[in-house]
Amino acid sequence: MVVNWNRKELLRACLGSIERQGEVAFEVIVVDNGSADGSAEMAEAEFGVRVIRNRENRGFCAANNQGIAAAQGDFVALINNDAEAAQGWLAALQRACSGAPDIGMAASKVLVWEDPSRIDKSGHLMFPDGQNRGRGSGAADRGQYDREEEVLWPDGCAALYRKAMLDEIGGFDEDFFAYGDDAELGLRARIAGWRCVYTPQAVVRHHRGSTLGKDSVRRLELIERNRLLLAVKLFPWSLLLLNPLFFAARLAAGALAACRGAGDTAYFPGLAGKWRLVRGLVAGQLQALRLAPRMLRKRAGIRRIRRLTPGQVRRLIWSHRLRLRDVA
Repeated sequence: MVVNWNRKELLRACLGSIERQGEVAFEVIVVDNGSADGSAEMAEAEFGVRVIRNRENRGFCAANNQGIAAAQGDFVALINNDAEAAQGWLAALQRACSGAPDIGMAASKVLVWEDPSRIDKSGHLMFPDGQNRGRGSGAADRGQYDREEEVLWPDGCAALYRKAMLDEIGGFDEDFFAYGDDAELGLRARIAGWRCVYTPQAVVRHHRGSTLGKDSVRRLELIERNRLLLAVKLFPWSLLLLNPLFFAARLAAGALAACRGAGDTAYFPGLAGKWRLVRGLVAGQLQALRLAPRMLRKRAGIRRIRRLTPGQVRRLIWSHRLRLRDVA
C-alpha cells in the first residue's frame, strides 16, 4: 500500500519496484491525497493498480487507514512513495512476520537512496521524552544490522503489519496526521503484547525528507507536537512526569551540536534559521497542549488492549532507548 501526494515521478519508481516483487501473492493499493500532478492517473494507466482518491490531503494516517480497511490479505505492507523496494523485499517481510503468532510487525532495512552505503533506518529507537529516530540512522552500513532480531517497531516508510493485530488495536491515530504516527502505532502494539522483528533481507532505498523537506517548519511542528501526544497517550506516568527533564537534556545536546554546525539544527542556518526552529518547537508544543485532553481520553481506552504493565513498558522503552548524542 502506498500513500501519495503530488510525487508522480517518485511514485512511478516506487510502483515499478513493487511490480518486480515475487514469491508472494499481493495486491497494490494507492491512496492518493488529492494530487494535482496526475499521480493517480499515472498509477492506474501504467500499473493498473487500485487507486483510492481523496479530494484533499487527508494526511498519512487517515490515508493509510483507508488502505488498511480496503486490504484483503492477512498482512498489510506499507511503503512510502519516495522509497524503492529491492527484489524479495515483500517476501522477506512476510517470512519474518510469520515466524511466531505474537509477531505483529516486521521492519525493513532502509538505506539512503542517494547513498545506499548508509543506513536510513533499521527499526526504531526512542528517547525517553518521546522523540524517536531510526536505529543506525546516518551510519555507514558495515553489516552491523545484518542480523534478524527483535526491534521496538518498524518505520512506516517500509513495514509489514499483521491484519489481525490492526483489527485488535486499531490503525493509525488520525490526530497525528503525519510524523511520529508509526511510533504511536508501534508502541501501542507493543503495549498490547505484540512483537516486532527486523529482517535485513527486506531492503528499501529511501529519499529522506522528500515530503516536506528537512528544513520545513511545518515538519518540525508536527514532530514536536506528536512526540508529546504520544507520551501523553502511551507513556507510563513514571516516565511521563520526567518528560520535561529529558526534553531539556535533548535541547541542551542539540544546542551543543548546533555550535559545531552538526545535527538537524544545521538545516536551520544562522540566527534567522534558529528563530524559525524555536518558533516551530513552540508552535508544536502549543498544538499538543490543545490536543492533550483528547489524548488523555484515548489513554483511558488503552486499558482495553493492555498486556504489558507500566513497568514493563518503561523497561521496554529504556532497553531500546536512543542515546543523547545520537538524538542531538
